[in-house]
Amino acid sequence: MKVTGKIIAGIKIPDSAMATQSTELLREHGSELLYNHTLRVFLFAALNGQQNNLTYNAELLYVSTMFHDLGLTPHYRSDDKRFEVDGANAARDFLRGYDVSPQSLQLVWDTVALHTSPGIAEYKEPEVALLNYGAALDVIGKGYDQLSDSIREEIVRQFPRNGLKKNMINTFFEGFKHKPHTTYGSINSDICACMIPGYQKPDYCDLILHSPWPE
Repeated sequence: MKVTGKIIAGIKIPDSAMATQSTELLREHGSELLYNHTLRVFLFAALNGQQNNLTYNAELLYVSTMFHDLGLTPHYRSDDKRFEVDGANAARDFLRGYDVSPQSLQLVWDTVALHTSPGIAEYKEPEVALLNYGAALDVIGKGYDQLSDSIREEIVRQFPRNGLKKNMINTFFEGFKHKPHTTYGSINSDICACMIPGYQKPDYCDLILHSPWPE
């Protein structure tokens, strides 16, 4: 089913070649859960932009959203970087195949890399803030009451949740269980603590007190 070009909940899904190809990459390398999650995130983000009369580039927001969790997948994940950085690098490499300015490349990189950074993303450019908002709404329900029941139901009807509450923690963990050290300082360290028996998150106070400085 072709999704680009469709209008869902009053939001048109971008249908440029760039948008279409990024969607195909998500279909190829992501699971059904990630695919549906990603499309919901874009719609939630775009609706929030509409509600707040924000000016943003819908195509760049869409491509950023398509890549925002691809760093969790075997095709894109690295052995030593945060999954958000893997996704951001992949998005930037993808866009280099199109006529995209250096400023737009950096914007997309930031949008993907910061999507799990509450307290920072919302103060960045609209695209960055909107992706962070859409992801938080879909995963933890932040801003749930800002959308009507009918709009939420329309979006979920098009892109079912597939038991996200039961399956998303494991989906995240599968993406970085081989490199738990990369979650230090991020919300994903909570997932490692949840999923790895006896896991001890690095403690910043300990790092300060046991630094090599001699005093």
